[in-house]
Amino acid sequence: MRYLAHIGYKGFSYRGWQRQPDVETIQEIMEDRLSRILHKFTVCIGCGRTDAKVHASQFFFHFDVENELHPDTKFRLNKVLPNDIAIFDFIPIHESTHAQFSANSRTYDYIIHTRKDPFLSELSSLYELDLNIDAMNQATKLIPNHSEFINFCLTPRNYSSTICKIAATNLFTHNNGSMIRFQITSNRFLRGMVRLLVQRIIDVGSGNLSLAEFESILANKSTPKEMKPAYPQGLYLSEVTYSFPIPFPHDSNMPFNFLLNNLDWIKM
Repeated sequence: MRYLAHIGYKGFSYRGWQRQPDVETIQEIMEDRLSRILHKFTVCIGCGRTDAKVHASQFFFHFDVENELHPDTKFRLNKVLPNDIAIFDFIPIHESTHAQFSANSRTYDYIIHTRKDPFLSELSSLYELDLNIDAMNQATKLIPNHSEFINFCLTPRNYSSTICKIAATNLFTHNNGSMIRFQITSNRFLRGMVRLLVQRIIDVGSGNLSLAEFESILANKSTPKEMKPAYPQGLYLSEVTYSFPIPFPHDSNMPFNFLLNNLDWIKM
């Protein structure tokens, strides 16, 4: 039978989700610990991949087992996982459901702080800039008008199509603009896409890129001079949706969920 596992992780200490040789990844740790609990090597197929130092407040993977999981499996797995990775629940699913290919949409959030704060250093990206938030908000609102994102992909040759259907983009502020949060929802994302978009929005806010220049890059009328992504530690995979409801709430006690959900963010 097949289960969909709901997890969250602080990704700062890891080289992303996907297993790679000679580096520590979330997938490697999860497969190792779950295999230990189940006494059989278990492959974990993720809903996507996150890059090094990127977080996920909601991430799913599926795995197959011969028998129904014991009720204490979640408790036992959390006991052997590092403190920066948590398993929230296991959901029995149809054997044809795939964590990645059955997902309908994904939402990413990116958090910026503009004043140095040691307690945010691994959970948000520091940009000590005088940012024009109104200009950043205007840039944010332009993104859903476009669907071809080849100019916001680090590896376009790896894709047969670079078309993405953007459902929504939003900009939020906190603490008089000293913290900024960018949010984007789409059916799919390309490699480096969100961080490349965020860096361009920061460039607009700092005055290094005009709104017209940003829209020209979005419309593929001009090619960016450099492909510079924003820092990784501010990025969160924050929601993944399927055609069926997820029958449990987020665990709001997770520290990165606190940043996303519990601060008094003001929507622009």
